[in-house]
Amino acid sequence: MTTWKEVREELPLSAEDEKVIAMEKALIKMLVSIRKKQGLSQTELADRCGVKQPALARMEGQTHSPQVSSLLRILMPMGYTLQIVPLKESMKQNN
Repeated sequence: MTTWKEVREELPLSAEDEKVIAMEKALIKMLVSIRKKQGLSQTELADRCGVKQPALARMEGQTHSPQVSSLLRILMPMGYTLQIVPLKESMKQNN
């Protein structure tokens, strides 16, 4: 049986691809953190934002890349939005 790690090592990912993947992981991690800090289950958040719970689970499990419109629908009921900042600034904030 092939593991995900083995499959990933065979993928032709550039350094840029790796950065995009890392940014997406950080974004999803923050989304989960916000949901948990607000004491919301996936089902409760799904009810608030109109996104189905299984879709939230796939997103949080990082098996599905969310679209920007989906992220906004999820974040807005929790009082958050997305913001575009220069890459250097965002890297400083993550350190």
